[in-house]
Amino acid sequence: MVWTFVSCISKPKTLFRKVVSFWKSTFADFNQVENRKLHIALVGNPNSGKTSLFNSLTGLNQQVGNFPGVTVDKKTGTTTIGDKDAEIIDLPGSYSLYPKRLDEWVSYKVLINEDREIAADIVVAVADASNLKRNLLFCTQIIDLKTPVVIALTMMDIAKRKGIKIDIAALERELGVPVVAVNPRSNKGMGDLKKAISLTAQQAYRVPARDFIENKQLAGQAVEDVKKLFPAFSDYKAIHYLINHESFALDAAMQDTIENIEISNKFNPTKTQAEEILQRYGRIRQIMQQSVSEPDPLQKSLFTERLDNILLHRKWGYFILLTVLFLLFQSVFWLAQHPMDWIELGFAKLSETLSSSLPDTRWTDLLVNGVVAGLSGILVFVPQIMILFGLITLLEDTGYMARISFLSDKLMRKVGLNGKSVMPMISGFACAVPAIMSARNIENRKERLLTILITPLMSCSARLPVYTILIALVIPNTYLLGFLSVQGLVMMGLYLLGLVFALIVSYVSKLFIKIKEKSFFILELPTYRSPRWTNLLPTMLNKAKIFVFDAGKVIMIISLILWALSSFGPGNTMKNISGEYEQLISASPEKREVLIREMKAKKLESSYAGILGKSIEPAIEPLGYDWKIGIALITSFAAREVFVGTMATLYSVEGDDDGGLLLKEKMKTAVRADGTPVFSFAAGLSLLIFYVFAMQCMSTLVIVKKETRSWKWPVIQFVYMTGLAFLLSLLVYQLFK
Repeated sequence: MVWTFVSCISKPKTLFRKVVSFWKSTFADFNQVENRKLHIALVGNPNSGKTSLFNSLTGLNQQVGNFPGVTVDKKTGTTTIGDKDAEIIDLPGSYSLYPKRLDEWVSYKVLINEDREIAADIVVAVADASNLKRNLLFCTQIIDLKTPVVIALTMMDIAKRKGIKIDIAALERELGVPVVAVNPRSNKGMGDLKKAISLTAQQAYRVPARDFIENKQLAGQAVEDVKKLFPAFSDYKAIHYLINHESFALDAAMQDTIENIEISNKFNPTKTQAEEILQRYGRIRQIMQQSVSEPDPLQKSLFTERLDNILLHRKWGYFILLTVLFLLFQSVFWLAQHPMDWIELGFAKLSETLSSSLPDTRWTDLLVNGVVAGLSGILVFVPQIMILFGLITLLEDTGYMARISFLSDKLMRKVGLNGKSVMPMISGFACAVPAIMSARNIENRKERLLTILITPLMSCSARLPVYTILIALVIPNTYLLGFLSVQGLVMMGLYLLGLVFALIVSYVSKLFIKIKEKSFFILELPTYRSPRWTNLLPTMLNKAKIFVFDAGKVIMIISLILWALSSFGPGNTMKNISGEYEQLISASPEKREVLIREMKAKKLESSYAGILGKSIEPAIEPLGYDWKIGIALITSFAAREVFVGTMATLYSVEGDDDGGLLLKEKMKTAVRADGTPVFSFAAGLSLLIFYVFAMQCMSTLVIVKKETRSWKWPVIQFVYMTGLAFLLSLLVYQLFK
């Protein structure tokens, strides 16, 4: 270095070039830091308001994917912080920097800077002000990693109602990092939070100046030895390398070196962790005394506690739960009935108008019986989808969903599960795919596997269109006691039937799955809150959009394929049938309408779709199904809701000249060759039971393979669910025919 300096002094041109090069590189680095996008990690305890803050910061600029290498949801969004664009990564909720679940490991590796794909410039730690003592544990651990941190205090309104007063300035002074009070639901404090993030970024990603506790004292020389290997590490990060280095992407030599440091210093991870937690809570207690004023704990219980005494009652709690579910399904029928009728009538009139005004060509047939019939099978169920998800959103927002887990834990344990299994099962009422993915929160491998195996038995939203059309066909639209819809009761019964059999299957399966692990159920019950009414309509519209564009694409494609299969046949079959009936019509013009109807029915039966349906009819006839229902069963293995689109296409292709008939009316008037109705009471019940149990979702099977990392479990799932569907449908039809 000295020689370089002397050389530069003796050669002025060399010195000048060195100076220019130095300043160019310095300004280039500076500009790169100034101009590049900020990467902000959003972390916090579960139920701390982290998701609400993420939604408030990012608005609609969000994407959902998976973290690299693991099947854990990654939510990212963009926003503007000062004059910079920022990407916000919503990390899975964690209670501390000691991970146990797969999703907690994802958050941990990002925070410890061991994730090769994701690096956070600044961490926003979300803390529940109404439960500050517990939330500060995680916050102080992040502070001691020497990561640039901004703490966002949420739930300030709830803290105020509890009588908790927080001196934010004192809290900020004690922690040594910016602390900002926010209310994401009303967007209060969001400007202050962005300003704090911007100031932290402008100060070259300012890190906390001091440790929250004396971390070096926890492991002494072992910490020093690790810091010799990694000089930039904080004392606390060095401790985490001693504890979890086996889980980090280090070469074998480095792994051995750290392992030798542990052995030579007699490092005890469990003891170190216990001492750390005790010291942190001791310091947190001191800070709470200085900066937080809490009411007397002996004062009368809060509204949440009084309400829990009722809703979580060992007897009345279950009755209330059943009442809530009953009202949920009744409302789906009450509120959606008229909008569905309007949509269906509108499509019937559209089909009638197009049929009468357009020339009788193949393209007209495709438009009316393929495209319009397919669209009708999609859009008619949008009101029910929106209402169901809107009501579920209200239950989640109020905090009642977590109570359902608490109430059901005792029952779940008897069948090999625990209370955490309830949330995936409830999510399964919406869609089995994300529900199965959410089972990652279950630490016990056996309970997680059992939950994955039974979750598809929950009646997902894809079954809702099938239930609706079949219940309307075979169940009378009458009311008990003047207000209880019989159709609503049947709908609730189908959902409960799936739930009951899920518990039975779990009980039987636990005897065969030989995995032994201890299981614990720890659940935080969120405070009861008023629903976010402003969030209700966007959620309903988003779910409708997902149904229309995701499920709708499948329905439309299959509807068009089905139209082609139903309109064409092998060889000159269709042409010969047309020629035969043209002669009959010429001979008996007074029977024209009857003969045209017979011709369309014969063409459908002789088409590729008819041949396919006829080939499986012997196997499904004992269940009460004809060959047309057989076609619908085959197509709906791609997606259950395709059943309705298939029926709409088949009955449109075969239908008479009256395009104004509703699908329900066409199905109701359908008869077999012997004159008996196709959709009799027994056949309708049998079909409902089949769709409760059958595994008709390829996406679910794929996600089960991905989660279990084996095709063994999807195959078992497909076999047992389809077998159950066949046997129980057979039993129901034989009993009621």
